[in-house]
Amino acid sequence: MSTHGRGLTPQKRETRRPAFRYFDFVMAVFVAVLLISNVASAAKIVNLGASFLTFDAGTLLFPIGYVFGDVLVEVYGYRHSRRAIWIGFGSAALLSLTMSVVRFLPGDSEWRATVGDTAFNAVLGTLASGRIIAASLVGYFAGEFSNAFIMAKMKILTRGRWLWTRTIASTIIGELVDTLLFVIIAFGGIWSPSLLTAIILSNYVFKTGMEIAVTPITYRIIAFLKKAEQVDHYDYDTDFNPFRVTL
Repeated sequence: MSTHGRGLTPQKRETRRPAFRYFDFVMAVFVAVLLISNVASAAKIVNLGASFLTFDAGTLLFPIGYVFGDVLVEVYGYRHSRRAIWIGFGSAALLSLTMSVVRFLPGDSEWRATVGDTAFNAVLGTLASGRIIAASLVGYFAGEFSNAFIMAKMKILTRGRWLWTRTIASTIIGELVDTLLFVIIAFGGIWSPSLLTAIILSNYVFKTGMEIAVTPITYRIIAFLKKAEQVDHYDYDTDFNPFRVTL
């Protein structure tokens, strides 16, 4: 275990945050994946030739966020993961707020001739839609915290063994919660039930399948970080309240 806090009183040792070398990098990738996938989701709905292969473009990248979410919990613990989730939440909200402001600012004449408000609203304008914003933030919040909670609890239950069981199980639940909430809140009553069902199923299967496929990579990242950071956190006495944020 880490030797951070040596020489401090027991009270201070409990509250002092270790100076991890790679935590900020992992958190930055986690947040970047969230923001990029949100833009890609707004930009295009992909169809690879069959109804069950219909998904928003952000699905190509979004599962990587869950991989790094698993890494955060497994290595650094739920409390650090909670900080990263809230920073991602705030960043996504700022992205939507920015697009909302930009959407209503008057455009330059040359820009209107080459791009125009219609094209902007058709793509990036969806990021400024109150319904899309709500769907994205609610789905992300509920899905990520479900994922983190299950990861932390299963690590204790399995005594740190069988990492693959908790990365896959947490993703199955987290991605299901995220996908259902996002698609239903964002597009319920707008798209046909058949299209909604196709997108939910294809997104969910693709995301969970990708998580399973990259499990060997997840193992390598976690092993590297545990060795480099000299930490392997277990959430025995953790307060799992998602709204208790410490920065």
